[in-house]
Amino acid sequence: MHLAPPPSRAVRSRVTIRFNRHGAALLAMAACLMSWCQPMDAEPAQPRPNVLLICVDDLKPLLGCYGASRVRSPNIDRLAARGMLFERAYCNQAVCAPSRNTLLTGRRPDTLGIYDLGTNFRVAMPDAITLPQHFKAHGYRVEGLGKIFHVGHGNHEDPASWSVPHWPAAVIAYALPQSRADQGLTREEALFANRSANGLPRGAAFESADVPDEAYPDGRLALETVRRLEHAAQQPNQPFFIAVGFVKPHLPFCAPKRYWDLYDRDAFELAPRQTPPEGAPPYAPQFGGELRQYSGVPASGPIPDDLQRTLIHGYHAAISYMDAQLGHVLDALDRLDLAKKTVVVLWGDHGWHLGDHGIWCKHTNYEQATRIPILIVAPGVTVPGSRTGAMVETVDLYPTLCDLAALPLPVGQGRFDGQSLVPLMKDPKARHKVAIVHVYPRHPRGLGMVLGRAVRTERYRLVEWKSPGADPNTAELELYDYQEDPMETQNVAPSRPEVVADLRSILGRLPEAQPQVTTAARP
Repeated sequence: MHLAPPPSRAVRSRVTIRFNRHGAALLAMAACLMSWCQPMDAEPAQPRPNVLLICVDDLKPLLGCYGASRVRSPNIDRLAARGMLFERAYCNQAVCAPSRNTLLTGRRPDTLGIYDLGTNFRVAMPDAITLPQHFKAHGYRVEGLGKIFHVGHGNHEDPASWSVPHWPAAVIAYALPQSRADQGLTREEALFANRSANGLPRGAAFESADVPDEAYPDGRLALETVRRLEHAAQQPNQPFFIAVGFVKPHLPFCAPKRYWDLYDRDAFELAPRQTPPEGAPPYAPQFGGELRQYSGVPASGPIPDDLQRTLIHGYHAAISYMDAQLGHVLDALDRLDLAKKTVVVLWGDHGWHLGDHGIWCKHTNYEQATRIPILIVAPGVTVPGSRTGAMVETVDLYPTLCDLAALPLPVGQGRFDGQSLVPLMKDPKARHKVAIVHVYPRHPRGLGMVLGRAVRTERYRLVEWKSPGADPNTAELELYDYQEDPMETQNVAPSRPEVVADLRSILGRLPEAQPQVTTAARP
């Protein structure tokens, strides 16, 4: 079992130091230091690849290339055909900000101690060198567009990560006035009507408008990304790192009507099981609090079947709309002759429940919330159309991109939690991890925060619920056997003590999870 990354080839010493009475060791050490201290803009022996990082909000692997034949995702599918598809990829927490912190810092949420939306990662790591910041320090022009870091709920953008100011895109936007919640109200009433207790608009949960793609933020984002690629193509000696964050299929499910028309609404089936797993702690599931902030959705209780089917339809339409915008970006990459020298990564920040277990949105430790798509195209490294069933996680992408660009991992940053995926990209059957780790917090009444720290192997998922630092004997446990029970209907922890002990030993080899940090904890 490998949970810590092996030493990067890029940081292995290039000089063998042998001590003798003539001081040869000092000369060798000096030569080594000089080789590492060349100017950042010195031309490497081989031209470094460009990087195009595509982040997609709330995208589960409900895609044609992942076997979902009903879904119209031709551009994601063609990207998969160019490189490697990771069949068993997982996020490290199924919510926006912590998942993106993991991608951009190379640390799991339980290492950072940030599990909420509003705490900026620099509260926990003031001197963190983010993934784009690291590439910027090594001579890349680094640009961010759309949703990369989570901004909102008190959280903010990270200017140190970008060569030029970040280009924002709204997550929530409507094309039709009637979709908003402020029609016929005064300005003060409209402000109240469009805000919930969590700061989310109370507009419609979905929208099908006969409008051009650019009527919504992702359409405008795609056009701006194409412009950035055209500019980059005019500077062939300047490598680029462009991070693009599409916001759909995030709620509300707003997409031009033609993408809704790709699907037969009546053909969508509802989740066969709409109750929580038997024997699960009562706080382990959730029941769509994010969705229930939108108008037309019941504040509590069951969601009517007709509305469920419309929401499933809307999720599919939003995927296809986002996929079309990705197509514009990929077309530009080809047209500008950039594809052959650009590493492309597509990553979903977490999955999404579509009514299974009676759950909507993300915010759980279950399969539908934690499994994600990861696709990597690395010219000269990945074999077109290749796949691997190895267990991989978001935290692996930081060292992977450094490895592909022949960059050392940042020094003075402590231990990174991920492991480069390049060996898998070269050999899909290479030895990798036997398990990945993810978390989700809950606040049961009277217990304070408990952290559900999960271990997912090819067959099982164990969730250990306890307060950080608490005695392991106080934990409540969930165990699911995906070989015998792929729908997660039964918590079998009480009847599988040997499996529980084996999986808990994996957690026992990791540092204890950090408690949630606060602003007051900042040095």
